[in-house]
Amino acid sequence: MNEKTPLIRISKRENAGKGYIWFVRAMAFLFALLLSCLVFAAAGADPVEAYGTMISGSLGKKSGIRQVVKTAAPLLGTALALAPCFKMKFWNIGAEGQITVGAMAAAFFAINFGTKLPSPVLLTAMGIGSMVLGALWAGIPAAFKAKWHTNETLFTLMLNYIAIGIVGWLQGGPWEGKQGSQVIPNFVEAAVLPKVLGVHCGWIIVLILVVFIFVYMNYTKQGYEISVLGESENTARYAGMNVSVITVRTACISGAICGLVGFMVASGANQTLYADVADGVGFTAITVAWLAQLNPFAMIIISLLFGVLSKGASSLQTGMGVPSSVSEIIKGLLLLCLLGCEFFINYRLTFRGHSVGEKKGCE
Repeated sequence: MNEKTPLIRISKRENAGKGYIWFVRAMAFLFALLLSCLVFAAAGADPVEAYGTMISGSLGKKSGIRQVVKTAAPLLGTALALAPCFKMKFWNIGAEGQITVGAMAAAFFAINFGTKLPSPVLLTAMGIGSMVLGALWAGIPAAFKAKWHTNETLFTLMLNYIAIGIVGWLQGGPWEGKQGSQVIPNFVEAAVLPKVLGVHCGWIIVLILVVFIFVYMNYTKQGYEISVLGESENTARYAGMNVSVITVRTACISGAICGLVGFMVASGANQTLYADVADGVGFTAITVAWLAQLNPFAMIIISLLFGVLSKGASSLQTGMGVPSSVSEIIKGLLLLCLLGCEFFINYRLTFRGHSVGEKKGCE
């Protein structure tokens, strides 16, 4: 045996079967649950009781289920928005800002036309305005990327802070309610999304978007162009595709959906506008999209899981006195394990004394 041979070698795994992939993910999920038991024990809580409290608090009552749906809807909508960009290898990290400007556009119509337009017309204007501004906000870095090959990751990230800063200025300036309050007044009733089954109707919109994105990415010419461009820009150019147009168009679609999410959050959930209106959804949705492997239907399950964790956290705090920060640790462990397991899906470990060929034979 050659002593210079590394103890462990990493090699690329080719064509892992679906059964193996889901087995690895299931094991990662169970491992995260076991690690979480240690966290609960360290916090002085019985792990079994803690899990029971989280599940009963989030799914045991109608109010809990409604809160789960309310939390999951913007996550799902934003993950759907990011999917075409990520498929194209355009790393849109600006969903947070696109949601914010979408909410800002909705607030503009609610504040200026809330008492002048009937509710259906007003809500339609708010939705369209949010989509347009969200598309423009995402189109800026896409245009720069197409024209001058700028880094879209940094560009979209920086635009987040600009959007948040603009809303912060509006809070203490033109749209401020009571002077000195730094608060924008609540929307009038005509500018508030109606509820369906106890939750604003935004959840219906995002379910429609699930079907739209699935069909768009898998059964349309534009979806095919996105896939080709994501695989190889040179191949796309050789096939006669206009890379610049595809890049800008896809980013604008992504921004428009994020803007629509901003409208749903501002009009449905919060019924007002403030600087932190996106509340980290734009970043968490990146994880949702990645865990779902850009599958719109898988995003539904993962978004609901995040909703259960979020609602379960508050149940832990009120029911067992466990700090809410513990739930954030649980969420972090879950994400770490589920993201980390992708390594074992895409790569294999070969130990000294076993060739890669032998390892393949064992599999």
